[in-house]
Amino acid sequence: MKRWVWSLFILALLSALPLVVETQFYLHIFILTFLYASFANSWNLIGGYAGQLSLGHAAFFGIGAYACAIGSVKFGISPFIGLAIGVIIAVLVSAAIGYPCFRLRGPFYTLSTIAFAEVVRLLTLYWRDLTEGAVGILIPFRPGVANLIFSGKVPYYYIGLAMMALSTFLCYHVERSRFGYYLVAVREDEDAAEACGIRSARYKLYAAMISAAIAAVCGVFYVQYMLFIDPEGVFNLNVSIQAALMAIIGGAGTWLGPVIGAALLIPLGEFLRGWLGGAARGLHMAFYGIVLIVVVMVIPQGIVVTVKNLLKTKATRKVEEERR
Repeated sequence: MKRWVWSLFILALLSALPLVVETQFYLHIFILTFLYASFANSWNLIGGYAGQLSLGHAAFFGIGAYACAIGSVKFGISPFIGLAIGVIIAVLVSAAIGYPCFRLRGPFYTLSTIAFAEVVRLLTLYWRDLTEGAVGILIPFRPGVANLIFSGKVPYYYIGLAMMALSTFLCYHVERSRFGYYLVAVREDEDAAEACGIRSARYKLYAAMISAAIAAVCGVFYVQYMLFIDPEGVFNLNVSIQAALMAIIGGAGTWLGPVIGAALLIPLGEFLRGWLGGAARGLHMAFYGIVLIVVVMVIPQGIVVTVKNLLKTKATRKVEEERR
């Protein structure tokens, strides 16, 4: 009960924030934080709970973004229809990758996701008639709810907040459901899970498909917010690594971990870009690497799990002291 009270309080606080924060740069940081927290939540479903490392997760992000952008610019269809098309394609592709890979042991799924993301990136580079290649697609600025384009940042803020809240709630529900227990069992010991009657390949495939759907939605939000898309911006390996980093640093396999990771890394990265300007391009990625090394060495289970363990240890000591 206390957890729900705190969650609603924080959600109410974030909902009221645009009323007092008028600086566009700060709102931009919040929007990016919400976006990447949602994207990290999608990675967490397959990488955290199911234990299947995906380093090509940007492929599903980019599929959603390109489906919406191409549909809107090339064919004049609604972004909402583009959203549906992007989600369907991402889910089908995820199933096509996962179906053979989850029946094998080893790094095959990780390698397959990396390879697929690179293949899609190359296709978007060379299929210029449809994707405009390396030039990218510029979305015409026509504000309106029907176009999912707004003249200010506040509507994007609330859409991003809702997206993060829903994806976090989904992870919370999965973590406490039978489906989530099955995924954790598979992650911890797949042979033991199979011996207990859990069809590991099936449940990993379900997790991958749900994960891909969320990632595609994040891609649609990204392109409608940025109003521009190119292959390097959405299919780059760094995009996949970012999602994994946020979940791992915050606490992979926990419903709150990706949100904590995004709240830590996105503002730091954006402030570093602002402070350094063009003097040290890419330095924020080096910072991400340093943070990851520190986390792996000091708190390998992530921030959320480490804090939980500290609180449990403190509570246990208090009970022992009271008994004495």
